[in-house]
Amino acid sequence: MERRNFVRQALGLAAGGLAAGAALVGCGSKGGEGGTAPAVHTQKKFQWRMVMVVPKTFKIWGEGMVDFAKRVKLMSGGRLEIKVYGGKELVPEMETFDTVKNGTVEMGHSAAYYWQGKLPAAVFFTSVPFGMNTTGMTAWLKAGGGQQLWEELYAEHDVYPLACGNTGIQMGGWFKKEIRSAADFKGLKMRMPGLGGKVIARMGATPELLPGADIFPSLETGVIDATEWIGPYHDFLMGFHKVAKYYYAGGWHEPGSVLELIINKKAWDSLPADLQQMVRSCAAETDRTMYAQWQAKDAEYFKKIQDGGKIIIKEFPAELMRQIKTISAEVLEEVAATGPLAQRIYTSFKDFQGRYENFQRHNEQSYERAQRA
Repeated sequence: MERRNFVRQALGLAAGGLAAGAALVGCGSKGGEGGTAPAVHTQKKFQWRMVMVVPKTFKIWGEGMVDFAKRVKLMSGGRLEIKVYGGKELVPEMETFDTVKNGTVEMGHSAAYYWQGKLPAAVFFTSVPFGMNTTGMTAWLKAGGGQQLWEELYAEHDVYPLACGNTGIQMGGWFKKEIRSAADFKGLKMRMPGLGGKVIARMGATPELLPGADIFPSLETGVIDATEWIGPYHDFLMGFHKVAKYYYAGGWHEPGSVLELIINKKAWDSLPADLQQMVRSCAAETDRTMYAQWQAKDAEYFKKIQDGGKIIIKEFPAELMRQIKTISAEVLEEVAATGPLAQRIYTSFKDFQGRYENFQRHNEQSYERAQRA
């Protein structure tokens, strides 16, 4: 008897449990559509937009950010979806920072030195003349206090930054005439943005700020006499080898250019911790992947330019480099003088660079000397 009562009670509890489960499924399904999975609790989904300073089809860079958005969606199980807009698709390229700052979109992708007009110290988080290479920049940002300073600089604009891509050491540029000394920069019209443009201006050149689409026709028709862009891969795709004879190695103006992922701070803070970590992880993977792709493609296309036999590949004379380096140091000191935070960023950058390059002289560069022996 007691056993029969126990069985009846157990069956009653089971039936009650099934009924409760059915009720939960009904609440969790849309419009009562025979829910297939219980929705005991729901996880919020986020629909974000990203704007960029380059087209989505831009090799390595634009395509890399499309892949970034796919990684985030995959890792988050669809909880965070990012719609990517190339330059001009949603807003003009140079409005990327302000569009993120104002919360019009949640994300942007660019290079920090584009914002030096409003944030002079931002240049330290892309690349500066005679600054650190890619490995040094990564070490400073990840382990030398650079990331914290970057966050502090952008905090007053309600923007959160992350490194997300790196071009590596860029080339020195394409010239229609040989560069033998500082005198050859006098009267030279050259497409060069950032602090590099300020440096060559002090040498008597006229820096031109041209968008990518305007560079080739300007070089071809003589509107400019020289240009820098990125590296052999993208330079070849632009066709510069068809209109300029001299190709200079050693991009003193951008020795390791960091690309940035910028996020509206309010939007960033709205993400749960696991989604924030997924964004950080995907940004770090994209950073490594872009750099690897640039190195591979630049090596391939440098060989292609060499084998073409029509371009004279040179390095800038040592005396000229010493002069440019002196002027560059003066320009950086002026940026540091724009405010207390700029001074702290400059000091941190310079001190870390000193330690890093001292070690490299006795480590990596020692190995390179051994290879050439």
